[in-house]
Amino acid sequence: MMVVVVNNAPPRLRGRLGVWLLEVRAGVYLGVYSARTREMIRGQVEELIGEGDAVIAWAAPTDAGFDFETFGRNRREPVDFDGLKLVAFSPAG
Repeated sequence: MMVVVVNNAPPRLRGRLGVWLLEVRAGVYLGVYSARTREMIRGQVEELIGEGDAVIAWAAPTDAGFDFETFGRNRREPVDFDGLKLVAFSPAG
């Protein structure tokens, strides 16, 4: 399973995500795809996010059971803490 959450995303990206994933809430997309398709969707998000921000999370064989990646300007940044991926908050500004 994969989840994509976008904020302030351009309509073109939202339309592309809507083709591949189910939008269960505004800006929240769900789907079950192979790693290859996930990478294609990831490329679209990275290319089209513009001034917005996004996070993609997917099931993975990690201790947490998932992995994630962020795109765009966001106060939340992934950090590695002894092999476990956590989220750090940057100061506002």
